[in-house]
Amino acid sequence: GYAIDSFGHHAVLPQILKKSGLDTYVFMRPGPHEKDLPGRLFWWEAEDGSRVLTFRIPFTYTSWGKDLDTHIRRCAGEMKPPVDEFMCFYGVGNHGGGPTVENIESIRRLDDEPEVPHLAFSTPETFFDAVTDKDWPLPIVNDELQHHASGCYAAHSGIKRRNRLAENALMRAEAWSAIAAQVTGLPYPKAALTQAWKDTLFNQFHDIMAGTSLEEAYEDARNLYGEAVTLADRAMNDAAQSMAWHMAISHEPVATSAAKPIVVFNAGTWPCRVPVELEVGRISEAITLTDNAGRQVPVQRVQSHATAKGRYRIAFVADLPALGYRVYRLAPGAPEHKPQMQDPDGLLYWQVLRTRGVRDLPQLENDHFRLTFDPQTGYLTSLYDKAAETEVLAGPAARPVVIDDPSDTWSHGVFSFADEIGTFRATSVRKIADGPVSATLRVESTWGASHLTQDFMLYRGLDRIDVAVTVDWHEQLKMLKLKFPVNVSGFKATHEIPYGHIERLTNGEEHAIQRWIDISGTARDGGGAYGLSLLNDGKPSVDIVQNEIGMTILRSPVYAHHNPVELNAGTRYTYIDQGVQHFTYSLYPHRGSWEAAETVHRAAELNQPPVALIATGRLTGVPAGTLPLTASYAAVTPDTVAITVLKQAEDNDDLIVRAYETTGAATHATVTLPAWHRTIEADFRPGEIKTWRVPVDAAAEVVEVDLLEGGC
Repeated sequence: GYAIDSFGHHAVLPQILKKSGLDTYVFMRPGPHEKDLPGRLFWWEAEDGSRVLTFRIPFTYTSWGKDLDTHIRRCAGEMKPPVDEFMCFYGVGNHGGGPTVENIESIRRLDDEPEVPHLAFSTPETFFDAVTDKDWPLPIVNDELQHHASGCYAAHSGIKRRNRLAENALMRAEAWSAIAAQVTGLPYPKAALTQAWKDTLFNQFHDIMAGTSLEEAYEDARNLYGEAVTLADRAMNDAAQSMAWHMAISHEPVATSAAKPIVVFNAGTWPCRVPVELEVGRISEAITLTDNAGRQVPVQRVQSHATAKGRYRIAFVADLPALGYRVYRLAPGAPEHKPQMQDPDGLLYWQVLRTRGVRDLPQLENDHFRLTFDPQTGYLTSLYDKAAETEVLAGPAARPVVIDDPSDTWSHGVFSFADEIGTFRATSVRKIADGPVSATLRVESTWGASHLTQDFMLYRGLDRIDVAVTVDWHEQLKMLKLKFPVNVSGFKATHEIPYGHIERLTNGEEHAIQRWIDISGTARDGGGAYGLSLLNDGKPSVDIVQNEIGMTILRSPVYAHHNPVELNAGTRYTYIDQGVQHFTYSLYPHRGSWEAAETVHRAAELNQPPVALIATGRLTGVPAGTLPLTASYAAVTPDTVAITVLKQAEDNDDLIVRAYETTGAATHATVTLPAWHRTIEADFRPGEIKTWRVPVDAAAEVVEVDLLEGGC
């Protein structure tokens, strides 16, 4: 493996390399000034025990001069006993260029000098073969290799969020396309999904994904992501419609039925209760929603995305099976009874949900939490867990902080961003919606020429708080963070990384994360184990100072500004992240550890929300529906193992299933695939990723394969 200009390496990468057939690895960043390592040559080990023999290139991977005397001598000085074989990379041009005649002549001349080690034109493969034969007692590194260019974790919000959306849309489309192919015979859209993945992966080149490319490059990237998401959404819609046509509801002519069948699809491989919004067009004033068993489900009319009289969306909380669906029916007419869930004060749930003034402090409340806001600042001043009798926050939260950030696009040499120069202040704190399903309080605030809107949403019966955010940003060389102090002691900070997690110091350094970060410890109020998980759908940069999480929303350097070039006052520049952007984050307070609270599941549900559609009537040529009104197509026991990929194989019609252990604990898991009549039993090491090939031939054995879907 060779990735010499990657800006950092997460701690699960040794396992991914090993299971992709790569036993050795070469990198350069981070350098010794950014990451202390026991040597240039070491075993790099992941949590599951996978190891790759790894070499950190000294100094540089290029040589701009013609004569290599200085470069070779300083590389030779890096050899430390017992290591007596070493690599020195050279060549003209960025990203490892070609050797020049002068390069080669200087190498031959230096090889004749007695004080210089023997120089041989060679390859990394030859070097690693020689090292393996030596069997030296090399050190073992069980850690991530960070940090280089920490500003890249947040630079260009658009590219970060589009990548997240594309990856999730593709994985959801793959899973349901595979299910539809198996259940209804719908052809699997392999060519379209392959093209969509190529579009997405091309944009994961480090300067595009890092936000450090030219402004024009992001027009191309936007278009490629647009194609990828369009192809994925089309595949998902085709699969969902095909499934709906084959359900029992397909018997019903829509024209003669006042009820609208709604099918909701879950992409997760665990049962979940999740909020659903769906545009339903024109509906009566009174509506009733029932599930597949005829049970009444609370439903709420919300504002349509179309500004037209009589058009509405509906909102409800769906109870969905693992990687499955459920059919609901929306009908005109008042419900037979109102929800009778009550809080400890005996008030009906919908009454408790209403924003209400208590000592002139706006509040939101459901059966789990009471949220209190400061009307002057707009900050969340209290998040009270009613069942645990615990205050979750140690101070004002959801606090928008502006930080002076004069660094270049990469933020070379910058490891933390702490020069706070101001905070947004509220211009409005008001209720914008309430009802039997959810209530929303909107906080609008400003700083400088910029505007921020946070919509705090509480749902009936759900123990997470969703916050829909709109930022209209017009600042330059500044960073925006949202701060969340957590009211625990003896805490630890856990960050999600690709296919795993890692605990990090709370020293204010900027870190890259995936979908969630968690602070857990001992609740200061009750003394029990308690924590707060902060979930995001496209904001992968955070810091933690002691017990306060700082989620980085954006930063606005000049496009492709690279030190040591200095900005000139009289020159016109274009700044990143100007204008409007939207995203959602969730607050997920929990008793106990993040593992027991299933933070991984909650974050996945935010990033892969359910797909809902109004089912059409029976189509000409489509047989009468036989599929049940609810079904599940994959599940795992225990659910600490999560299926991340379910798709057709690249080389034939076999099914590929990938799963990983999410909590860092060895376990035995059972994977069930009802539509394929398969059950897979497997032992997982802590944090281990496993991939299986399920043959089309039901009599053939399921085979565990590597990440390339090939050999065992």
